[in-house]
Amino acid sequence: MKQDVTRNAAYTVDCEDYVHVVEFNPFESGESGNLIAYGGSNYVVVGMCMFQEEGTDTEGIQYKTLRTFHHGVRVDGIAWSPETKLDSLPPVIKFCTSAADMKIRLFTSDLQDKNEYKVLEGHSDFINDLVFHPREGQEIASVSDDHTCRIWSLEGKQTAHFLLHSPGMSVCWHPEETFKLMVAEKNGTIRFYDLMAQQAILSLQSEQTPLMSAHWCLKNTFKVGAVAGNDWIIWDITRSSYPQETRPVHMDRAHSFRWSAISENLFATTGYPGKMSSQFQIHHLGHSQPILIGSVPVGSGLSWHRTLPLCAVGGDHKLLFWVTEI
Repeated sequence: MKQDVTRNAAYTVDCEDYVHVVEFNPFESGESGNLIAYGGSNYVVVGMCMFQEEGTDTEGIQYKTLRTFHHGVRVDGIAWSPETKLDSLPPVIKFCTSAADMKIRLFTSDLQDKNEYKVLEGHSDFINDLVFHPREGQEIASVSDDHTCRIWSLEGKQTAHFLLHSPGMSVCWHPEETFKLMVAEKNGTIRFYDLMAQQAILSLQSEQTPLMSAHWCLKNTFKVGAVAGNDWIIWDITRSSYPQETRPVHMDRAHSFRWSAISENLFATTGYPGKMSSQFQIHHLGHSQPILIGSVPVGSGLSWHRTLPLCAVGGDHKLLFWVTEI
């Protein structure tokens, strides 16, 4: 008997606009609760959420908006800085965005009077992903449809520039060995760069294209996952440059892949927004079928909570959260 794994979102938060992107802060910020940022058509909202799964007195979800940042153009991507700290005086909120005008904006706020942003210009086409240096947060890496990966200082200077063979779709920094950067290209190639030598040191190949999203597993950095075509794909980089496991999951083409922050066997994928809704799935490597399937009208964005098996997806004027077991 096949178990029905279709679930409605466990929690929702209403938003003033269509949500294009959502990101939990992946770093420890010094407060209980988790920072979350989401982007709409012309602003970014930073909020704090607590969930009953954290074992607190919260019933369900407790959410409060800390600040809304005017952006003026559609937000395509958000990356948190490890310098974000809520337990410092004054607090520091620091993140960057990619936008429809091909620029990166670096925002810094103390949640009171200081609210600054700086524009980083150089890409000549859409920016598909961006990430902060995970230790000091003094550099930003970005990849674009202009066939480049660029490293920026926080002053906006380009410190490195890699030419790609196709659009750059995803970029990830190694959490400990921070001279290593992973770049995934639309043509199915994933390369690892040594930033000190400024050259590629290893590559993986997907048999499917187009590759739309890839992610380095932070719980086990020998594992890389991606979605390409209709499939999710997993590599073990110690074994082969070809995939260890592949499975077709999304009829309308797969869109995003994200490993959970707490388990090397748990990951989520989303499909392209179809005619009615886009599909969201949670997978476990020990199971042949998805362990949870959700549906989001025009969903976009995908992010895991830092300490819970809980995923956020953006939707039409709302954030949706799904919870699973490990």
